[in-house]
Amino acid sequence: MRVESRIRHQGCSSMPEYPKGVSSDEEKSMQESETKALFSVIGMTCSACAGSVEKAIKRLPGIKEVAVDVLKDRTQEETIRQTIEDIGFKATLIEETANQKCILVCRIRIVGMACTSCSGAVESVLKLVPGVQRARVALATGEAEVKCDPKLLSCKELLQAIDDIGFEAIIVGTGESRNKIQLKVDGLYNENNMQMIVSSLEGQPGIQDIHVEAELHKVSISYLADVTGPRNFIRVIESTGSGHFKATIFPERGGRGTHKQEEIIQYYNSLLWSLVFSIPVFLTSMIFMYIPVLKDGLDMKIVNMLSIGEVLRWALSTPVQFIIGRRFYAGSYKALRNGSPNMDVLVALGTNAAYFYSVYSVLRAASSPNFKSTDFFETSSMLISFILLGKYLEVLAKGKTCQAITKLMDLAPETAILLTLDDEGNVTKEEEIESQLIQKNDVIKIIPGAKVACDGFVIWGESNVNESMITGEPRPVIKRKGDAVIGGTFNENGVLHIMATKVGSESALSQIVRLVESAQMAKAPVQKFADRISKFFVPLVVFLSFSTWLAWFLAGKLNAYPKSLIPSSMDSFQLALQFGISVMVIACPCALGLATPTAVMVGTGVGASQGVLIKGGQALESAHKVECIVFDKTGTLTIGKPMVVETRLLKSMALREFYEMVAAVEVNSEHPLAKAIVEYAKKFREEEESNVWPEVKQFESITGQGVMAVVRNREVIVGNKHLMLKKNVAIPVSAENFLEETEGFAQTGILVSIDHELVGVVAISDPVKPEAQEVISILTSMQIKSILVTGDNWGTAHAVAKEVGIGTVIAEAKPEVKAEKVKDLQALNFVVAMVGDGINDSPALVAADIGMAIGAGTDIAIEAADIVLMKSNLEDVITAIDLSRYTFRRICLNYIWALAYNLIAIPVAAGALFPSTGICLPPWVAGAAMAASSLTVVCCSLLLKNYRRPKKLDALELQGLTVE
Repeated sequence: MRVESRIRHQGCSSMPEYPKGVSSDEEKSMQESETKALFSVIGMTCSACAGSVEKAIKRLPGIKEVAVDVLKDRTQEETIRQTIEDIGFKATLIEETANQKCILVCRIRIVGMACTSCSGAVESVLKLVPGVQRARVALATGEAEVKCDPKLLSCKELLQAIDDIGFEAIIVGTGESRNKIQLKVDGLYNENNMQMIVSSLEGQPGIQDIHVEAELHKVSISYLADVTGPRNFIRVIESTGSGHFKATIFPERGGRGTHKQEEIIQYYNSLLWSLVFSIPVFLTSMIFMYIPVLKDGLDMKIVNMLSIGEVLRWALSTPVQFIIGRRFYAGSYKALRNGSPNMDVLVALGTNAAYFYSVYSVLRAASSPNFKSTDFFETSSMLISFILLGKYLEVLAKGKTCQAITKLMDLAPETAILLTLDDEGNVTKEEEIESQLIQKNDVIKIIPGAKVACDGFVIWGESNVNESMITGEPRPVIKRKGDAVIGGTFNENGVLHIMATKVGSESALSQIVRLVESAQMAKAPVQKFADRISKFFVPLVVFLSFSTWLAWFLAGKLNAYPKSLIPSSMDSFQLALQFGISVMVIACPCALGLATPTAVMVGTGVGASQGVLIKGGQALESAHKVECIVFDKTGTLTIGKPMVVETRLLKSMALREFYEMVAAVEVNSEHPLAKAIVEYAKKFREEEESNVWPEVKQFESITGQGVMAVVRNREVIVGNKHLMLKKNVAIPVSAENFLEETEGFAQTGILVSIDHELVGVVAISDPVKPEAQEVISILTSMQIKSILVTGDNWGTAHAVAKEVGIGTVIAEAKPEVKAEKVKDLQALNFVVAMVGDGINDSPALVAADIGMAIGAGTDIAIEAADIVLMKSNLEDVITAIDLSRYTFRRICLNYIWALAYNLIAIPVAAGALFPSTGICLPPWVAGAAMAASSLTVVCCSLLLKNYRRPKKLDALELQGLTVE
């Protein structure tokens, strides 16, 4: 696809000398020039994709204008091909498959990342792999999301790239998993058995790809869900080889929850063993020295000045330093090899300095009859213990930031009741199966108190279903025959039989999980601040640490401070070493790195639990700046369920015939008004079981105006006044008067012409949402301006605007006009949000700084939006903005704490207070402070879970103004 962008280049600030005769306009053009660039973009499939590209480019500095054309390349390619064939040659587009290729999305868990330096190094390496289009690494989740071309590289190559820089990588999932299942096959004895199974599966219709891991007895099958399903594969496998094989769902391992639990257990065990050795070291050096009997025993000499206490401390601290603390050596090696030093480097340097100086001191005491040694073994062992304690508490806290996703995933039931029906629809068999084995068009029984196993629709029964866990709507919704149900919701009192329509990763629940996961991967712009600091933080700390040691050491040698300040157990060198080590281990880059991602994770999770799906840190951060909101009318300010309230025929014809013709055309449109007309038309044929309308030809939809087609060899046009005038259809005075009447009642008048003659007017009413007026009032109190932009007529638009309290109205606006209005507001330096639900809203949703789509809207609108309001309640617009403001305040608080901690702690650790107060921080205390800093940031982010939406909205709900 094609992207054209115009880039403005500013002249330099100093005024150059121009030749005589150059006009001021020419001077200006020489100072300020524009460059036009043309790019080919692969992977865009619709206008929503094009809009997303346009929005991303517009945010770049210096961009004046951007135009994205989805169809341009196809038009040019086809024109070139046709031109070649016109002159007598045959042409085939050999790059056509490239345009149609799918993008592989790999989710990879990365083990061993300690701070933003690590995540930045991994992200940089992944971006350099040929074929990678985008790579995002999230420190808070320990995961990477990579979009790549599967024809150029595989997931294994990505894993190898990560492994080459020293981190362990595990595939969590790929974009291929949409219709993919993994089966474990028991009863295999050799490779011939597996080949036999693969051959049997390859002969089945609908199978796209088979991947075998023989050592695990694992078969991964990609398939077309509309054609086949997992139960068919199990049946084929078990019928192969005389029934010797047994196939089951491959047990899921390494899931997000499992991985977190394993990490917690690892840190717990390391901490426990560290304490087993470190506590005796601490006791022998700090406590037992004040107990005479024990002190005498520990001070007994073994060789020269080497005492029993020193040998004990050496023996006990060595396993802590090199076995339990080996993770810091490994982390340091990886970081230094990648040129991105991190916290592990600081810990390794600090503990090594303390440990090896102590070893030197002990060895010198053993070889000298006069040297009185002072060791720091308790510093190295206790420092590692406190850091492990901090890490253990940190992973516990970080695990809680992922609870939103865990809770969503737990909504899906493990088993389901599969019904077998005969030709007459009677149940002949009930069978309990794993929910992963459900296939499309299966009939599933949902008993009272059970969860709905998959998305589908009710074919029998009636019950109240609690959908609050998915949509946030607190009230149960009654479900009858024909009603849609969502997987993971709770059936309260009746028995339902449902037909499965979307299963596995295609279900609404899985899509929400993927959306939240993707949102938590996306970095907020404010995160760039921490990324910039992390690049030079560790080298700076090492420099400060060395400078601190050198300054105190030289000060001691030059007698710059009284000798009485030096503790009796130390000399000036040891005091300087203690200060240097304390500076090195007290600095905390992790707190800065965790400030934004942990808050974004919790914030998006809280939003999801309240029915507000926020697509990443960019949207979460931008929403708090919103100053103006542009509302669509139909389905946004109104309920979105329009109804025909009056019909005015202008020619002599039967009402049934009139609606037959109109419904035949409108049934091909997705517009809510079209659906209202079709539903009303059904009332005239209630005696007929079939709702098949007359065949139409040459159907055409004119966005923002109406539709037209040929029905029974007669041209039918259904739309607004603009469409009729455009098609030269005369509008009589009686029709004009009726339109004015409908507009006065906030109704929409739809004109109908047959063979270019106006035959009738249909009045449609779409009631305003009960909460709309109060929501607009609350937004006004939040200093946010509201504007109504609609494709409806002026009369109806003004009536609705007056009812809800909006002063600025733009009516009869086509989709491009809506987008232009958004751009006009942005040109006035407004941060603009757009709230809509239809296809015609998608350009404006993309153009806006923040696009909010009503959850009941079209897929294209939801795709184009930055925030999806699942409950379709207007009050969630306020919730989204308020949550964004609350989260951004928390991010700022995290940064203030992280920066203030380092700015205060480093000077204190360097001994700034020591000359005046005698206060100094032992290195192990400094390490404890560093661990506490990261933990504080994570806990501060976790407080977001206590977020409550504004009290005004609770009052709104108590008044009963929210929509069911």
